[in-house]
Amino acid sequence: MWNVPARNAGFVGRDGLLVRVRSWLAGGRAVAVVALDGRGGVGKTQLAAEYAHRFCGEYELVWWVRAEDPALIPGQLALLAVETGAAQPDTPPEKAVQALGHELRSRARWLVVFDNAEDPEALADFVPSGAGHVLITSRNPDWHGVASPLDVDVLARREAIDLLRRRTPWLSETDAGRLAEALDDLPLALVQAAAVLTTTTVDDYLALLASNASQVTDEGRPRDYRWSLAAQIRLGMERLRAQDPEAADVMNACALLAPEPFTLPTGTAQRVLEDASVSRVVTDRPTRTRVLSALHQHGLARVAGGSLHLHRLTQAVIKDQLTTEERVAAAKNASFLLAAAYPGGAQEPASWPRWPDLLPHLLAIDPTNLVTGDARFAACEACLYLVERGSAPAVLPRLDALHKAWNTLLGADHVHTWWAVNYVASATALSGDRERAYAIHQDLFDRQRRALGEDDPNTMLTAAALAARLASVGRVEEALELGEDTLARQRRVWCEDHPNTLMAAAAQALRLASVGRVEEALELGEDTLARQRQVLGEDHPHTLMTASGMALWLAAGGREEEALKLNEDTLARQRQVLGEDHPHTLITASNLAVRLASSGRVEEALELGEGTLARQRRVLGQDHRNTLVTAHWLDGASRHSHGDHRRGERHPQASPEVGIE
Repeated sequence: MWNVPARNAGFVGRDGLLVRVRSWLAGGRAVAVVALDGRGGVGKTQLAAEYAHRFCGEYELVWWVRAEDPALIPGQLALLAVETGAAQPDTPPEKAVQALGHELRSRARWLVVFDNAEDPEALADFVPSGAGHVLITSRNPDWHGVASPLDVDVLARREAIDLLRRRTPWLSETDAGRLAEALDDLPLALVQAAAVLTTTTVDDYLALLASNASQVTDEGRPRDYRWSLAAQIRLGMERLRAQDPEAADVMNACALLAPEPFTLPTGTAQRVLEDASVSRVVTDRPTRTRVLSALHQHGLARVAGGSLHLHRLTQAVIKDQLTTEERVAAAKNASFLLAAAYPGGAQEPASWPRWPDLLPHLLAIDPTNLVTGDARFAACEACLYLVERGSAPAVLPRLDALHKAWNTLLGADHVHTWWAVNYVASATALSGDRERAYAIHQDLFDRQRRALGEDDPNTMLTAAALAARLASVGRVEEALELGEDTLARQRRVWCEDHPNTLMAAAAQALRLASVGRVEEALELGEDTLARQRQVLGEDHPHTLMTASGMALWLAAGGREEEALKLNEDTLARQRQVLGEDHPHTLITASNLAVRLASSGRVEEALELGEGTLARQRRVLGQDHRNTLVTAHWLDGASRHSHGDHRRGERHPQASPEVGIE
C-alpha cells in the first residue's frame, strides 16, 4: 500500500537529517512520531518523501496525507482503511478512521506521513498509535506533546552549490556560490533560480533579486511544489494577518530592518504613537507573548528568547509585497520599535551592552522609513556609537545618507536635519577632512543663529563644535574667542555644572593649552575635572577625557609627577570602562608612553608605545593621524633609546576630538 509522491531525482544532501529521522523513528521509542518543522521552501516535504522512498523496504504500508486542511484528513485516512480491508468503500469516514486505528495497532511495519500540517491540536486526534511510524511536516515548530520536533534548516553551502550545478551544469563554482549566498541556501529558491537562469545571466538575476525579490521568487516554480516561494510567503502573511493582525504588523515592521535577530522591546512608560499599531506589543506583556507565539507558529521567523529573526530572503520578499499603505504603516511601526529599543546615549557606558544588538537595524533601515524624531535621533546615535570606536570613515556614508534624506524630506532648517548635519561634521573631522567639517559646522551655526538666536541650546551646542572645528583648521584665536563666548552663554543658560557646559569648558582648556596659556588651561581644567567628577562620576567617559588632557597640561606646567600619576590612573580607568581598544584609551596610552620616557622609564615607555601602536593600526588604520603621531614618536624614541627623551614630552596627540554632546 503506497501513495507517496514521485521521488525527486534532483534531491541533494540531507544525509545527516535522514539518518536522524530514521534513528528517531526506529530507535525503540514508545510513540514513534517525528515532526519536521521549518520555514516555507526549506524542503520539509521533499525530505519526508525522500525518507519514504529511501526506507520503503522497511515498511509494508506507506500512506501520504495532505494535512494542510484538517477537514480533508478523515477522507484520506478512510481511503487507507479501505486499502487495508479495515473498512468498506461506503463506510462513513469517521467510522473508517476508527477502524483504521484498530487495524494499525495490529500491524508493525507502517508509515503515515502528514504533510504540511499546521495545527498540532487539530491533527492530534488523527495520529495513529501502535508499533508503526508517523512523520509530520509543518512550518509550526510547536509539536511537543504530539511529536518529537526536528528542525529542518537550509542546505549547507556545499549542498546548495551542488543543487544549482546539477540543474545548471554551465554554472561556475563561483557564480553558484554567489547565488547560494544571495538565496540563503533555501532549496525552493535555488530550484526556482535554476529554472530562471536558462534565460537570464547570473548578474541580471542577482540585480533583479536585489531590486524586486518578490517578482524573481515568483518565477520558475517547480512542478512538485504547489506554490512559488513568493506565493508561499504571501499566503503565510495572509494567514498570519487573519489570525493576529498585530503579529502581521510586527512582521511588516521587521521587514524594514536588518536580517538579524531583533528583540522586541518591553516597557510601560513608552511614548506611544497613536497610529503605531504595534505599541501594545511593547507596553502590554500578554499582547507581546501572543504576538511572539503567533510568529513562532507560522514559521515566517525564528522566535527565541523574546527576539525574532527574519531570514534575509523572506524579509526581502515581505518588504517587496507591501502595498503603499502597508509600507507607511510599517515605517511608523518600525520607527516606534526602534525608538522603544533605544538603550540610551551612545556616550553613556550604561547603554553600551545593549547597543550591539540594535546597531544592525538602525544602520540598515532606509532613512525615509525613520518617521519619528525619537527613531531619527536613535539612528544618529547608532552612528556615534561606532564613531566613538574609531569607525568614523566607515560610518560617514550612512550619516550622509541620513542627512540627504531628511534634508529632502524636511528641509535644510528642520531640527532633525540639523541633528544629521552635526553628526556628519564631527564624523568628517574624525575622518581627516577638517576643512569640510569646518564648512559644514559654520553653515549650520549660521542657520541656527538666524533661526533660533545665539542662546538657543541647539545653537550653543553647534557653537561649541564649531570652536573645535576652527581650532582644527588652524584658526585658534577665533576658536578661543568663540569658545569663551559659548562657555559664558552655556553657564548662563544651563549653569556651570551642566554636562554640556563642562564639555565646552574642557575643550576650551585644551585650546588655551595649545597656545601656551598653560596656567589658564590648568585653572579651567582643574575646576572642570572636579565638577565632572562630582556631576558625572570619576569613571564617566567625559570625565576621563578631561583627565587625560589634564595630565598633559600638568606636564606642560612642570608638574611632572602629578601628570604621570594622573595619566596612569586615567589609563587604568579607561581600560576598565572603555576597553583597551577604544580610541580615547589609545590616546591616553600613547601620551603615557611619552610621560614614562620623559621620567626615565624608557623600557616601559617603549613597551607601552609599541603595544599602543599595534592597537591603533588595527583599530584606527595605518594612516590615521593618531597612529602616525604614535609611530613618529616611537621611531624617534627607539632610535634614541639611550638619549634624552624629554624632547618628546610635548606629545602632539593632546586630546581626542571633542565628541557630539
